[in-house]
Amino acid sequence: MTTPSPKTTGVWPAHFIDDAITHGHVRPHGALPPIPPENIQPASLDLRLGEVAHLLQCSFIPGAESVTSKLRHLSMGQIRLDQPEGAILHKDQAYLIPLMEELALPDCLKARANPKSSTGRLDIFTRVITDHGHQFDEIKEGYHGRLFLELVSRTFTIKVKSGLSLNQIRFIQGNPNVTPQKILREPASESLLYDDSKPLDLEAHQAINSDGILLSVDLKGSPAAATVGYKARAHASLLDLSARTKYRPEDYWDEIKPDRAGKLILEPEVFYLLISSEKVRIPPGYAAEMAAYEPTSGELRTHYAGFFDPGFGVYPKDKPQGTKAVMEVRARDVAFMIEHGQKVCKLRFEKMAARPKKLYGLQIGSFYQGQNLILSKHFVPASAIGQQIAGIS
Repeated sequence: MTTPSPKTTGVWPAHFIDDAITHGHVRPHGALPPIPPENIQPASLDLRLGEVAHLLQCSFIPGAESVTSKLRHLSMGQIRLDQPEGAILHKDQAYLIPLMEELALPDCLKARANPKSSTGRLDIFTRVITDHGHQFDEIKEGYHGRLFLELVSRTFTIKVKSGLSLNQIRFIQGNPNVTPQKILREPASESLLYDDSKPLDLEAHQAINSDGILLSVDLKGSPAAATVGYKARAHASLLDLSARTKYRPEDYWDEIKPDRAGKLILEPEVFYLLISSEKVRIPPGYAAEMAAYEPTSGELRTHYAGFFDPGFGVYPKDKPQGTKAVMEVRARDVAFMIEHGQKVCKLRFEKMAARPKKLYGLQIGSFYQGQNLILSKHFVPASAIGQQIAGIS
């Protein structure tokens, strides 16, 4: 391994992660299967569910104790995930799942976890905890030990099995935070936001925030758009998360049509998928993360899955740039109205520790590159449904 200098700062790219696996800084626990190469993403690693899920009495933070010690008091039984058929996890119930991976981080390296895009788009709430940890999803520098995933499916009853990846982890050295102004001052830099094919002036668009850029919601759509969002159905059928492009959207979602006034009233504690007005472009030397919505701006949560890899929305120079960001939205406590163009989430940027050797995109099979308004990969795309109805496929 070409060990990064202690002075290196940034998010570790895929080839650093690959070397970390080779040298045992990231490894399968005990005799569990090796980490699949395809789980290494441009700036993160997909983590795998272990063999059992603990049904929890309540959520918890380990604090001064180990996770295993806490489980002696809070586990209400185990469910096997390593059966061929997997196991059913019921909505609104908290589970804790030991992950297959464990860490032996060098002193200079910390990590942060997040749900995968497909997980967030299903209203599945996941958080990583560690032994003696005091925060969710934050792994301290030099941590040695196992990783555990707390999982609550808020809307759907789901089926999962051992080895499935529902969340991901980034490895971080130093303070990688960078302002959008600094990125845009670099030679030959391009815009971070686009309106269709045209770059946006972030200052004129009022998109610059003190530590990131603000994204607004699209409630009008394009002239050809019949749908601007989806509202989850409360009593849908079981979802098998191992399945891909299997389920019909109308069995799980209600479409949201464009409103003449560009307004939408969010029902309290109901899950919505909406999309940004702007297209996002993450340059190859940077990664980004969707930040939590400011609590002073309204009673809603605007994201679950927040990692944006380098290369998201990057296309050849002769092609339109940028990809729209999907927003996972839930109003809290009371009904809340949002309007077209309203700023509802923030994107923060981090520099990479080295330029990635692979970027997010179609060449590595990134499912959401070029998305418009899209459900998770478990659902049949609308175009495919149309073909089936017409008898074409």
